[in-house]
Amino acid sequence: MLVKLGPLDTGRIADLRPYFDSVPDPRARRGRWYSLTAILLVCACAVVSGARSIDELAEWGQRAPNALLTVIGIRRHLLRWRRTPSPATIGRVLGAVDGDALDRAVGAYLADRHRAATEPAQAPPPSASGRPRVIAVDGKALKGSARLTATRRHLLSAVTHGTVVTLAQVEVGAKTNETTHFRPLLAPLGLTGTVVTFDALHSVKANISWLVETKKAHYIAVIKTNQPTAHRQLAALPWQAISIQHTTSGTGHGRRESRSIKTCSIADELGGIAFPHALLAIRVHRRRKQSGKRETRESVYAVTSLDAHQAGPAGLAAAIRGHWGVENSSHHIRDVTFAEDASTVHAGTAPRAMATLRNLAIGVLKTLGADNIAKTTRAIRDEPHRALPILGITNDPDTYGT
Repeated sequence: MLVKLGPLDTGRIADLRPYFDSVPDPRARRGRWYSLTAILLVCACAVVSGARSIDELAEWGQRAPNALLTVIGIRRHLLRWRRTPSPATIGRVLGAVDGDALDRAVGAYLADRHRAATEPAQAPPPSASGRPRVIAVDGKALKGSARLTATRRHLLSAVTHGTVVTLAQVEVGAKTNETTHFRPLLAPLGLTGTVVTFDALHSVKANISWLVETKKAHYIAVIKTNQPTAHRQLAALPWQAISIQHTTSGTGHGRRESRSIKTCSIADELGGIAFPHALLAIRVHRRRKQSGKRETRESVYAVTSLDAHQAGPAGLAAAIRGHWGVENSSHHIRDVTFAEDASTVHAGTAPRAMATLRNLAIGVLKTLGADNIAKTTRAIRDEPHRALPILGITNDPDTYGT
């Protein structure tokens, strides 16, 4: 698995340490032995190596040789030994760290890594490339963070299609609060010319107008009965008279699935659709056959601010499919490989910080070309010296941060 990542040229991979340096330290200065950057680097290296819990984060540091601890920035004791942070220390720091600042630092780092991995050295302007960046807005609950006196934590993220990296993340408290955090999540991101996809929960007219008019972005919004007027208008369009424009099919996970797409231009002079800046109406018809079960059929309606010249049926189908694919490309990995739903971390901001570290690990490995995160993390666990170059840090000791 490590051979697939190829030789790592740390000169071309962004160094994670300056990004962690931007996170404010929540601890008092007195009695502070480890720097915050050193603690976060131990955690990042451990998660890249497959660590799932705070105990496993500390165990990675205990197994790391002195040479790696020197590079990370672990101070040497007067007796010339180096001791890594204990589980209690790591837990206290992650529970007190500023979750917003940590997410901003990791999001900025992953954005730089994603840009370097997906854009050539002499990138053409967006209008010439014909393939705009696509970002999905989706939420995820941290099931194990719930307690008798507190509900489970809920996070809202902006995730790129294709090479999956999490560009931004905010904690929203509950799923019903996602719509109010839509703007704060996307506001720091440069979205000019970007296509943003989201499900019916975020198909709120005020947010869509802000996205198009202020952020100069495009959108593909799924419309369900939460927008009754727009949904009724979309369902009433003459879909039977429109021929199928693109089809895809595939098998996997014990089922066979086929999808067809039809599009219809929306003319403002003919009444349009009761949805801001909508230029195309979309109908996706899905047929699914689970092994041993009857075939199911479903039609999903969507609208987009893209016109027929900016995106063809195949491109729209790929964007819609890519939004649904975020569940497998990010959430499924966090739950299965990193056991996020089984994690019982609940104190302070620790659940969110652990999720951010998992996003970091998935993002850096995806940008390096890893297609199986579970196997790759196991391989790195057996060769701990590989963790630092993956984060853009040379294994040669230096004086960084001293």
